[in-house]
Amino acid sequence: MTSSQAMAHCQVPCGIYGDQLRFQQMLEDEHTISKAQTEINTLSSSKLDAQGQNQLSRWVATKEDHAQKIQDTIAAYFMAQRIKPDSASYVKTLTAAHAVMVHAMKCKQSADPATAAGLEKSIFDLYRAYEGKEPTFEHSH
Repeated sequence: MTSSQAMAHCQVPCGIYGDQLRFQQMLEDEHTISKAQTEINTLSSSKLDAQGQNQLSRWVATKEDHAQKIQDTIAAYFMAQRIKPDSASYVKTLTAAHAVMVHAMKCKQSADPATAAGLEKSIFDLYRAYEGKEPTFEHSH
């Protein structure tokens, strides 16, 4: 028997969750994806013993998990609740949110560090479209 864990917002207008934290969490997830890609590439460039194969598998699972977290945040928080059709920037914001989802998918499909860089850029682009301003928080690798 398997179980699954839902990591979505409750989807009631409680006002507890903050947009800024969602962006910071997505960037933290992207940073983890980037680190996982580096480790995957390092480990896969050598002949691995059982321990090394285990580590490689765990890094792949970690990369996939964090990409999925980003997709879940976009779908359950931003698209289901925060991006409003009557907003003047609706199309721009929706397009930017879609780009984040696609970049997260590409991170699942690849260990190429360029995919994580594209994901990071798309998260900042969504912030700009959604907030209408430049980000005011720090994020670096």
